Amino acid sequence: MGVREFAVLRHLESVGLPAVKAVGIAEAPERDTAILITEYLAHSLQYRRLLMRLPLGPGAYRGRLLDAMAWLLVDLHRAGVFWGDCSLANTLFRRDGDKIQAFLVDAETSEVHPGLSDGQRAYDLEILVENVAFGLADLAAFQDRADDLDSAIPEAETVRTRYTAVWEELHHEPALRPGDRQAVRARVRKLNELGFAVDEISLEPTADGGEMRLRMAVSNRRFHARELERLTGLRALEGQATLMLNDLREYQAWLEYYHRRVVGEREAADRWLTEVLQPSLDRLKPVIGPGRDALQAYCDVLEEKWIKSERAGRDVGLAAAIASYIAGGAQAPEDGTPLPVIDEAAS
Repeated sequence: MGVREFAVLRHLESVGLPAVKAVGIAEAPERDTAILITEYLAHSLQYRRLLMRLPLGPGAYRGRLLDAMAWLLVDLHRAGVFWGDCSLANTLFRRDGDKIQAFLVDAETSEVHPGLSDGQRAYDLEILVENVAFGLADLAAFQDRADDLDSAIPEAETVRTRYTAVWEELHHEPALRPGDRQAVRARVRKLNELGFAVDEISLEPTADGGEMRLRMAVSNRRFHARELERLTGLRALEGQATLMLNDLREYQAWLEYYHRRVVGEREAADRWLTEVLQPSLDRLKPVIGPGRDALQAYCDVLEEKWIKSERAGRDVGLAAAIASYIAGGAQAPEDGTPLPVIDEAAS
């Protein structure tokens, strides 16, 4: 079992899927046992620790966690991986920009196939929904919250809805008029927004011959992370990269307005690094300490800036957001401090 799990985790790493990294296995054949060694996943938390440090009850943060579980299963199924024991307890979580990223931890029952049937996917998803319901109910009982206990099953069922929505979007094959390039561009943009880079595009005639069926092959969910690394050299999670790229492009637009000229993406990226990101990190690092993810702290500042700007009806500015973030204690569940309540209407 240990050897099989080691092989599955190494495969997940080789194809770039979100899972812990297997770094060694110690076998004792005479006792038919083994010890699997995995690399510590920095800045991560188990679901109980994460949810206990977030605002109580359903809300934006819990929705992000359920999204993370659905996205993880989609990622695995697209790669032909049957998890077999998908649950909150077998997953680690990292905050990823304004989202949460889930990582597979336990692959004892996992299997790698060339592809999965609809039946295999449905069975794996059923296991996930049941186990998420149990995990949420267990946490509600631990916190003595009867309302959360009653809502555990309906909330877990939303994972199925979230999974299905993403799966159908990825496998949608619209019928287009021949030559409708705008529809093709819109489809590519939609997939990019979800984090997927498009590797291949094909157009095939429909049965009646009057339209073309659009099919796209997509890669792993790291479109924005790769773009950020290309421009800046920074390595970040997908959600973090999305926020920072938006910040970079906002700064590029400001530079063009201020200098009354076109500013190329390379110049904008270099100036954003030296004039925006690095000074911000210099202010944040003494506050958050060495154990925190500095890029995530900057993303927290960007979210603070966005929410405060929405409430004020104007851009409050990065300096004010950093000051507010620091004044609030630079809170983060990875640091053992609870996050403040997010206004769902504003977020």
